[in-house]
Amino acid sequence: MSPLIRFVLLLTCSNVFMTFAWYAHLKNLSDRPWYVAALVSWGIAFFEYLLQVPANRGGAEVLSLGQLKIMQEVITLAVFVPFAVMYMKQPLKLDYLWAACCIMGAVYFVFRGN
Repeated sequence: MSPLIRFVLLLTCSNVFMTFAWYAHLKNLSDRPWYVAALVSWGIAFFEYLLQVPANRGGAEVLSLGQLKIMQEVITLAVFVPFAVMYMKQPLKLDYLWAACCIMGAVYFVFRGN
């Protein structure tokens, strides 16, 4: 498997954990003290880092630091929108499309040949 594909797959899985660590407590632990949510989130984030660190190390073999960051933002939005709609039961908004367009502009500028 190419380093770029491995990077994208690992970072996508990492972002699933990250999104749950950051936001699922709003739905599942809203009746608990904030420090319980923080401890649960840190536990979930541990698994995110187990995937994110090797993803970025592998990605750094084929991408620049700026490209790594923009790819992370693309993947984050691609994971967050389905999470928000399907898990958090938020309405699908046109604003997500506009955000994606802005990120695609960032992709263009970071990945264009200099």
